[in-house]
Amino acid sequence: MAEHHFLLKVHWPGLRNDVGEIEAKNLKTKVSIPSEMDGPGIGTNPDEMLLGAAATCYIITLAAMMQRSGLEKENLTMESEAIVDVTNGILTFKKIIHRPHIILKQNASEKEFTLAQRLAKKAETSCMISRAIQGNVEMELQIKIETAAD
Repeated sequence: MAEHHFLLKVHWPGLRNDVGEIEAKNLKTKVSIPSEMDGPGIGTNPDEMLLGAAATCYIITLAAMMQRSGLEKENLTMESEAIVDVTNGILTFKKIIHRPHIILKQNASEKEFTLAQRLAKKAETSCMISRAIQGNVEMELQIKIETAAD
């Protein structure tokens, strides 16, 4: 069994509305509470980082599945949205919506469209971040698949 270890260092100099820093091997940024939650809104925040982890994990998993299946694409982009519920002052990371946009080659067959749809759905249940938050955060896919323009 292989294990991969990732290290993240955090420096937080003050109290609630201060600005801290995080640093990992390939990541260094300021962090604070978002302005939407009455924080300073400097750098990123835990909500964006969880959304970013879920989104990048999903799209990398989808790209790998497309490659393994031999499904050629012209482009692959995605927009993701997080919904945080605030009820009685309690913050709950409620839902993530991924909106992958797959552009297949101009001459893609119906079989390739079907495969792209199946892989887009399967990537959500195969991504390790999705599996890690399963049962705690609702996940939704809004898949758009089309062929490249002339």
